[in-house]
Amino acid sequence: FCTNLFYLQNDNMQVLITGANGFLGHYLSSNLISHKIPVIATGKGASRLPFEEQDHFQYAELDFTDSDAIIRLFGKINPTVVVHAGAMSKPDECELQKEKARQVNINGTNNLLAAAALHSCHFIFISTDFIFDGERGMYSEDDKPNPVNYYGQTKLEAETLVSKYSGSWAIVRTVLVYGKPLSGKENILTVVKGKLEKGEEYKVVSDQVRTPTYVEDLAAGITAIILQKRKGIWHISGDEVLTPFDMAIAVADSLKLNKTLLKNVTADTFSQPARRPAKTGFDISKAKKELGFTPIPFAEGLQKTFTD
Repeated sequence: FCTNLFYLQNDNMQVLITGANGFLGHYLSSNLISHKIPVIATGKGASRLPFEEQDHFQYAELDFTDSDAIIRLFGKINPTVVVHAGAMSKPDECELQKEKARQVNINGTNNLLAAAALHSCHFIFISTDFIFDGERGMYSEDDKPNPVNYYGQTKLEAETLVSKYSGSWAIVRTVLVYGKPLSGKENILTVVKGKLEKGEEYKVVSDQVRTPTYVEDLAAGITAIILQKRKGIWHISGDEVLTPFDMAIAVADSLKLNKTLLKNVTADTFSQPARRPAKTGFDISKAKKELGFTPIPFAEGLQKTFTD
């Protein structure tokens, strides 16, 4: 457990983040630190974050499937806000390892909620568009979930647990997050770049619709929910409707790579264990109106992804 000093500001706020070594966790930690909000970043294994020497930052190893470990850590640091971003998030892995997915995504969330209740934390759960069936897309917060794969099912069950939490809670759903990978994890844009630079053909689906989310926008939206102490369900994503193939072509055009290597296919081309919802994408009018959330255009997010 790190020994960096905290400077308690923002009403003595301390934000504990699970999955902090991951893609979103990295950007969210950075965003909160920039607001001088003390961050307790947690993850399995050692820190992969570059903030160790900064004020307002501590890192602690935490396996959130271990309820005793959670109780001990919460007792030491007494967080005021929990952002539960950690998850088993690859749909095919969840489909093939259902017991592990349940343990991580459902039981792990329940463990964190129990500890959060003891400390009266504001609990923020990061969820997904995959709780919807994808029959029509552009879902609002009030639309009825109906997941078509086990990953979506586990996230929906975890949402249900969060909605029964005795303290204040928020659920943040998002869609196909992209951006510069600072912690080593690739996303669709960087995968396309890598394939095309190697001169490899790459099959990309054009029959799935999303509203891709720039990772810094998502981090900013979550930060706004924390600072404004918002509750309830929030849809945070981009507002441009694109297919993965559209995104891949945009990468090729932007970086002047050979887009003829990109092969336009449909989802049934792949024999994946987990079915994907065809049309998701979010109506983000609530976040725009009530949070002041304004996502950047996809073209700008793409440029930021590949700018040093």
